[in-house]
Amino acid sequence: MLSTKPFEVPRDLLARAKGRPAINMAIAGAGSVEVMQCVKSGIETGVLRPVLVGNRGKMEGLAAQCGLALAGIHIIEAENEEAIAKASVAAVRAGDAKAIMKGDIHTNTLLRAVLDKTLGLRTGSRLSHVFHMTIPDCDRVLYIADGAVNVAPDLATLGVIINNAISMAIKLGTACPRVAVLSASEVPDESVPSSILARDAALAAQAHWGEKARIQGPMALDIAISPKAALAKHMEGPVAGNADILIVPNIEMGNGLFKMMVHFMAAAAAGVVMGAACPIAVTSRSDPAQARLAAAIMCALLAQD
Repeated sequence: MLSTKPFEVPRDLLARAKGRPAINMAIAGAGSVEVMQCVKSGIETGVLRPVLVGNRGKMEGLAAQCGLALAGIHIIEAENEEAIAKASVAAVRAGDAKAIMKGDIHTNTLLRAVLDKTLGLRTGSRLSHVFHMTIPDCDRVLYIADGAVNVAPDLATLGVIINNAISMAIKLGTACPRVAVLSASEVPDESVPSSILARDAALAAQAHWGEKARIQGPMALDIAISPKAALAKHMEGPVAGNADILIVPNIEMGNGLFKMMVHFMAAAAAGVVMGAACPIAVTSRSDPAQARLAAAIMCALLAQD
């Protein structure tokens, strides 16, 4: 049942990036072929000027293997994951980079450096993760938050997740995003705590965003994305059947949903962490090259706007 369709770099991101100036992006751990190939593609696409952080000898070997000339590229030497994370964050603080892409290091190591109270990239806001999801031969974009950072968000955290996702969608070209705050049902029920949280979070977020976004919750997944299901269940409102953003109640649902789209529909899942002083592309070692490049393009666009 797994999809055999080839992955695609999202056309909407490529179109928005065309003609934009490249930005300096710290590549935190350019220590694998996959990461270096993404760097090469980012340079060729014209979206990034890499700041490579890691072991110089290893990076030089990988670059040669990928056919990438390193002449003129800024290289910061760092020998272990902690040093790579700290050096990447320091590059942003010094103004040498406007975004970070996680390379061949663990996510928690990078985010620990980002969240350092003295030398990190804190803004006073909580971090949250947003997936930009696209499937081949379809121009529709679906955002999923948070499927990677916040495990079991409370009401306040849900509010941050919604705000970060809406901010991203607007910056990437979605006018008046339609947001579905998901649960198992569209009816608030005390026996389903996520439905109560979804209702309260949706009401608070709608009051905050006003006419700039449309937010409904709780909402079951089928009603959020299928006009037919919304009609059959008599669900009305601007979001029903037409959601641009899916806010999940916990990391398990978000993680499972995006992976099902990737493996069953060949979706490109471009993930970015929001809420720090710069956007951070957080990719997995199993991500295809297209998703890595899409995340880099997203960071470049978000850092410029």
